[in-house]
Amino acid sequence: MTAVVPPPRPVAGLIPVRPLTRVEDGERLNALFWRAGAGWRMVSSAVLGGGIGERAWVLNAQVSHGYRRTDPGAHLAELARTAGAEGPGVGLMTAADVTRYAVGHDSGAEALATAGLGVRGWAAAPAESVPRPVAPGTINIVAAVPVPLSDAALVNAVATATEAKVQALLEAGYDCSGTPTDAVCVAARIPGPGEEAHAFAGPRSLWGSRLARAVHAAVRGAAANT
Repeated sequence: MTAVVPPPRPVAGLIPVRPLTRVEDGERLNALFWRAGAGWRMVSSAVLGGGIGERAWVLNAQVSHGYRRTDPGAHLAELARTAGAEGPGVGLMTAADVTRYAVGHDSGAEALATAGLGVRGWAAAPAESVPRPVAPGTINIVAAVPVPLSDAALVNAVATATEAKVQALLEAGYDCSGTPTDAVCVAARIPGPGEEAHAFAGPRSLWGSRLARAVHAAVRGAAANT
């Protein structure tokens, strides 16, 4: 018997971000704020709210190219409070102009990416390579799927999103796997009563493949906007 997977119900605007603007040390800086609300679990490598757990918001904040603060987590928490954030959330930062973000969609999965590619290279760079002072850059990815994922699937989703990012960069003509400070956040719904979480999110799983295509489109768009 061939299993028939029903198409997902359309879910528009999983990540409706609100643009924010502030002035720090005379410089106008931007941020993107997603008030996700209750009902979400997120996995993230972010400096604030990283790991796996219930999260209610995501902030992607632009900082100055000469950022010198040694308390980025506290800084992001302060910016989030100013934005009206409540409860635990995820805070990412980047020197890129976040207003030049791009979004990707695929069958219910959604991704948003901001890209600064001033510093880029291969993850497995030779140990003897000498770092050179160049303009900062960071690729931040925020993605969401409207279904629950197990802890293992959330970790798998981070790997899938990263693979899609690298594919997008190569197709965009960049000879790199990313930047040294890239960060990712993947959100999935908290299971409802009697609902089972998806156990897989690899690139050939149902939701992993959708996530991969959404991230790929978002990163391609963000790289084109740099």
